[in-house]
Order: sequence, then C-alpha cells, then structure tokens
Amino acid sequence: MTGRLYGVGLGPGDPELVTVKAARLIAAADVVAFHAAQHGRSVARALAAPYLREGQVEELLVYPVTTEATDHPGGYQGAIDEFYEAAAARLAAHLDAGRDVVVLAEGDPFFYGSYMHMHKRLAHRYPTEVVPGVTSVSGAAAVVGRPLVERDEVLTVLPGTLPADELAEWLATTDSAAVLKLGRTFGQVREAFEAAGVLDRALYVERATTDRQRTLPLADVDPATVPYFSLALLPSPLTGPGNAPVPPDDGARTGEVVVVGLGPGARGWTTPEAADALACADDLVGYGPYLDRVPANPRQTRHPSDNRVEAERAAHALELARSGRRVAVVSSGDPGVFAMAAAVLEVAGRPEHTGVRVRVLPGLTAAQAVAARVGAPLGHDFAVISLSDVLKPLDVVLDRLRAAAAADLVLALYNPRSRARPHQLGEALTALLEVRKPGTVVVVGRDVGGPEEEVRVTTLGELDPETVDMRCLVLVGSSQTRVTPSGQVYTPRRYPA
Repeated sequence: MTGRLYGVGLGPGDPELVTVKAARLIAAADVVAFHAAQHGRSVARALAAPYLREGQVEELLVYPVTTEATDHPGGYQGAIDEFYEAAAARLAAHLDAGRDVVVLAEGDPFFYGSYMHMHKRLAHRYPTEVVPGVTSVSGAAAVVGRPLVERDEVLTVLPGTLPADELAEWLATTDSAAVLKLGRTFGQVREAFEAAGVLDRALYVERATTDRQRTLPLADVDPATVPYFSLALLPSPLTGPGNAPVPPDDGARTGEVVVVGLGPGARGWTTPEAADALACADDLVGYGPYLDRVPANPRQTRHPSDNRVEAERAAHALELARSGRRVAVVSSGDPGVFAMAAAVLEVAGRPEHTGVRVRVLPGLTAAQAVAARVGAPLGHDFAVISLSDVLKPLDVVLDRLRAAAAADLVLALYNPRSRARPHQLGEALTALLEVRKPGTVVVVGRDVGGPEEEVRVTTLGELDPETVDMRCLVLVGSSQTRVTPSGQVYTPRRYPA
C-alpha cells in the first residue's frame, strides 16, 4: 500500500481561515512538505505550525531560483523544471514507503500555487486529495468590503507578469478584476490600470487578512513598498463604496490577555483554539519550561519566569495588554485548574487594570490524561485536590482529603510531593487510610504525554511516597474502582444503593 498525497490550502494568512479539514490532515500526516525561497522561510509552514506534531517528517522544498538569473543550461525554466522533478521524487519516495504526504499551499492549492506542480507529477501515480483554501482574491475583497461581482458580471483574474499593454486591454474590457503577482511588476501594473482608464477606482491590498495587512487606493501606492504578497483589485462600479482603505497600523490598538492551556504534555493535546491564540499573540508569558513547549516564532516576544511568581507574571501580562499588545499567558494542562487563569483574573481586578480584556481557553487536564492512559477511573463522581500548602494550610488539605474520602469519591491529587514538602504525600496517605481500605486502587502517572512518561497501577497500602514527585499526578480510586484482567482501570457509572 502506498501513502496518500494531499494538497492542502491554508488560506491567505489569517490562522482562523485554515479549514478544520486542513488542520486535521496536517496533524495526521506522516510527512509535511512546503516550498520556500533560498532564505528557507516558508509562509505556509508558519501557518501550519500550530497543527504540526512531534515525530513528523518535514520536507523543505527550496527553489533554486525565484526571479534572479541562473547559469542552468536550460535557463530559468530548465532550473525550475529540474527542481520540480527532484521535489516530486523526494515526495514519491515517502509515498512508496506507505507514508501520507501533505503538501502545504498558501491560499488555494490550485490557484497559482506551487502544489499543482507536484500534483501534475504525482496524482496519476498515487491516491490524491486536494483540500481547497480561501484564495487571496476572496480575502482581499473581504478586507476592503467590496463584492467582486454580482448578477451577470465577469471577474477576470490576471497575473501581473503580463505585459502592460496586454493587462490594459483586459482591464478595459472586464467588469471586475484582480491582478496578482505584484512586487517587482507593480510599475507596469499601475501603468496598465492608468492606460485602461480605471486607476481611479482600483484598490491595493497587501498581506490580506494578516496582522500586517494594508489597503489603500492603487494610485497612492509607493512602488518601493510593494511586496510579492499583494494584489490590485478593480471592483465593479455596481458594488458600492465598500470599506474605507485602512491606513497602516500605527500601533494604537486594543490589547488583551488570553490565558491558554497547552494540555499535559503531548503536542497533539493542545487544542486548535489554543494553538490559534498562541499563533496570534505578540507576547508569550509563562513559566520557562511551558514556554519551551510552544513552537518558536520570531515575530513574538517571550517572557519566561520562575514558577513561583504567578502574581508578578499576571501583572506583567496585563501591563503589556494595556499598551496594546496581544498577550498569551501559557499554562500546562488547563489554565483554570491550579494554574494561571485564577492568578490573572485576581490581578486583573485591580483598579489599574480596569478595561483590559481577559479570556480563558480550556485545555486537557493532567487528571484526564492520566485517567485515559489506564481506562476510565473518573467514570463516576470525583474530586480534584492539590496537596500543596503554599496557598492554604496543610490542615485544610488533610481535612478536605478525609471528607472526600469519606464521601467515597475518586480523588485526583495534584502537586503530590515536592523537594520542599517531601512529607505531605505521606501525611495525605495516612489521612486517606483512616477511611479507605489499603487495597483501594491507585494510579500514578508521571510526565504523561512527555518523553519520560510512566504510568503505574498500585494500591493505597502499597504506594511508596518516595516514588512520587511533582511531575506526577496520583489518582485514588473509590470503593467501586476496578482493575480488569487486562490491567485497565475503571469506576462503574452506577453506585450501589
């Protein structure tokens, strides 16, 4: 069986315009391929970054030339054709080995995209699926608020690489147009709009739908400022005035703080919603090891800190947001479960932070992850308790443990044993054994989802506190929790009368 080839469109630049299907296929692929110029940076790869996972093979397909001259005997076209053949062979080797390959494409794979060159060389040999994406033309029209065509009008899509006189002829005879591939071609494109007599109603859109987008009348554009990722729009006169062109970002914008849960360890346990918030942030704030789990983005500023300065970290994030920055405060697991959400909201209540927007995005908890590794020990009522006495007295911790144990709840114990508090788990076990039988099922999960994952099933009487540290989560079963012959743990949904 060969692998399957996917051409996946990522849209024009807004991470929220990546389709659900595209995100799913990217995360599931064995191999992810993407094109880049000689500098090696890939816009497509950056858009797909939140959905990539550890262990995937990444194939960087670097163009030998873009617009520069080449000494290849076949000239520019010969060099490009040779590159496409070699790139297709690299992907074919993966497909022959049974690996699924996703080729990333900005916008739509079949709309002036590099993917189509792989498609022409591979689709007749392997099972293939193309996932459409939002085109730059659609994104630009949305940004300026001008419908492209209505009723029986004709939309013409043109490459800016055409000669100016040919472009002018097309522009003079169509209702609406989009001209792509600007950059170095901008001068002749502007000349064509002027020659066609339509420069007065033409619009310029740069990096549509991204945080760097810029729109203004085409006649006002400085040719020296035009990047490749820009286009010219000629809306129909019937579509109305649309949105006013947006001036360049002057930095005056409203910031916010988004408290994000990464999940307990594995990259695949970070939700798409959380990954999107991380990708959109200007600043990432959090405990250093948690920030290390977030893929690097040179656009962003990271603010790592010690794990014991939650209030200071929250205040720093809120100050950044007050200055107009979009800030993601990063937690492991779920940010609302013994993590940063409560700390941020507590500090946000101070008068100096009035008006700063705070959002909390949920994450997979450590208790859920450990439970899933062994089956369903949380299948009935359960309680979640932290054994840390940093913010509450140990007597309160022990009283709550006794009460929850007497209620016959399954218990998820966070922060079970640290170097500074090595005695607390032992005291907790003593308190639990006052009301629970020694044979009560216990599950200890360490670094679940991480490279040092270890999960053990034992009993309350046999658990040795010395084998537990702060990277562990301890699940203590109820009187009804069972271990199956295959070693799986579950708590029945029904409780005896």
